[in-house]
Amino acid sequence: MKRIIASAKAPAAVGPYSQAVEAGGTLYVSGQLPINPADGAMPASVADQTRQSLTNIGAILNEAGYSFDDVAKTCVLLTDIADFAEMNAVYAEFFTGDKPARVCYQVSALPKGAKVEIDAIAAK
Repeated sequence: MKRIIASAKAPAAVGPYSQAVEAGGTLYVSGQLPINPADGAMPASVADQTRQSLTNIGAILNEAGYSFDDVAKTCVLLTDIADFAEMNAVYAEFFTGDKPARVCYQVSALPKGAKVEIDAIAAK
C-alpha cells in the first residue's frame, strides 16, 4: 500500500507527480526545486538554493513523520558542477549525523531556471 504525502510547507509539484510517496516503510521524496512555498521566489545563489531545496525536503519529511536522520540516499542535480563545494557546504548543515549515500550530477538545465534540485529516499 502506498501513501501520498503533501506538505503546505513545501512548494506544490510543478508537474503531474506527488511531493512524496511512502511505500513499504520507505519514503520517496520527489526532486525539490529551491522555491519558497510562501511566495514562489527562488534565491539567486547556489548556497541559498541548496538551503531552500533541503528546507523543502525537511518539510516533506516532517509531514510524513520522518527526519533527515532517516534519509538513506539523495541525488543532487547542479547546472554547474563548479558549484559543488558551495552546495556541499550547505548540504553538510542538514546532514550532521550519519550521512546518507549520495550522487551528484551536472545537468544542462533544471525547471524554472534553478541551479540546484535535490531528491531523497528515507527509510524507518
